[in-house]
Amino acid sequence: MSVDHRCQTSLSVDWKECRECGDDVHIERWALGYRLCKFCGEEAARMERMSWCVVQEYGKGNYQYVTNQSAPTTLRNTNQKQTRA
Repeated sequence: MSVDHRCQTSLSVDWKECRECGDDVHIERWALGYRLCKFCGEEAARMERMSWCVVQEYGKGNYQYVTNQSAPTTLRNTNQKQTRA
């Protein structure tokens, strides 16, 4: 019984390896810039969302996301009584 190696080769080309767990990542997902499988990607997104905070900059202003990097500047600018230069 012979094995068709063309099918095996085409399957290996359609998948890349997840950087976290080594599971398969489809080539189309990889081409979009995702380097994690869906499970690891969801876990990474969940951890990132845990660091977010939503604030309303002014009493009747828009809501905005505040991350750890932007928190000092954003929260300093939310004081309505502070005069700005």
